[in-house]
Amino acid sequence: MRGKIFLLAAAFILSSAVALAESGPGCAAPAKLDDGWAVSGPAEQGLDPSPICSIGPHFDAWKEANVHAVVVIRHGALVYEAYFTGEDENWGRKLGRVTYKADMVHDLRSVTKSLTSLVVGIALDRGWIKDLDAPVTSFFPEYADLRTPEKDKITLRHLLMMSTGLVWDEDMPYSDPANSETQMYKASDPYRYVLERPVGGPPGKIFNYVTGAPTLLGAVLHKVTGKPFDALEREVLFDPLGISDVQWTYFDNGDPMPGGGLRMRPRDLAKIGQLVLAHGQWNGKQIVPAAWIEQSTTPRLNAYSMYFYGYQWWLGRSLLNGRQVDWIAGRGYGGQRLIIVPSQDIVLVAMAGHYDTSPLQEIAAINLLNRVVLPAIADK
Repeated sequence: MRGKIFLLAAAFILSSAVALAESGPGCAAPAKLDDGWAVSGPAEQGLDPSPICSIGPHFDAWKEANVHAVVVIRHGALVYEAYFTGEDENWGRKLGRVTYKADMVHDLRSVTKSLTSLVVGIALDRGWIKDLDAPVTSFFPEYADLRTPEKDKITLRHLLMMSTGLVWDEDMPYSDPANSETQMYKASDPYRYVLERPVGGPPGKIFNYVTGAPTLLGAVLHKVTGKPFDALEREVLFDPLGISDVQWTYFDNGDPMPGGGLRMRPRDLAKIGQLVLAHGQWNGKQIVPAAWIEQSTTPRLNAYSMYFYGYQWWLGRSLLNGRQVDWIAGRGYGGQRLIIVPSQDIVLVAMAGHYDTSPLQEIAAINLLNRVVLPAIADK
């Protein structure tokens, strides 16, 4: 299904007749909350206020976009935020029309995977994980009956890279009972379900999107630390960032879903982006090793369309004044996007409610980046 969405998105971009920056300006200053963010006007951080402040009126008028939140960070300061009313879901459960505010959580869906990667990096640094090239099966002796010589070649690194070689299909709609991710969520034992998938090719060679990969990573982290993944992530990542309001969706066995089960405030997700932008630091404190930020955001494989893939991070690029600008992204079903532009010191968060094949779930944030935020840079 993801491949089809990319094709639809490309067609929609070509046919789109509305440019964000054509909307009229108008925005309030970001709210100063007790959450660790410095707030600032766009101009003070080198951004032209007119296009930035057009974001709110544009999405207020363009109801079909069903965008719920937009947050922009520049030079470590929150320079713009806007929240909207739209149809939404909580892990498939219809919520109806929701009027979002700064203090409300939102589904991250697969952006959760990128946060899981950060916890892996912390675990590697602290010695809980010794070797990314350790066979995945070595962590699951209880499933010895599923081991084969081919499966023993799949490593933790392959899980991070989405290059397991397992036969797995998430391209079909999630409503299709044959979708591999859907089947995993319905399985009484999600880890057995993933590990019993047949091997279709050598690991490490070809990108194939497998939500079972971060699912296994979460289980490995539980095994090596003795702490459930949600408790571990809170301890090593969320608490140091001052993030307290998170919600999880759980498997039937009671374990959290590290491949897509998080709900979080947009401002808090922006902290994750700033953490990556600052090489693993938040307010001067090293939370994730800088080396892991570099390793995990280095392109490893060709993925879909314009994207490369790192360790649970998507890597894209845009043009700015004829120059290529590289960026890092967490991408989640429904239009959830965290985009980090290191060379321009920018973090962009966009959240939406397109839980279908609409191309809008792919292009809303990209349009914001390419048509508004990057062109607004005064010192480019």
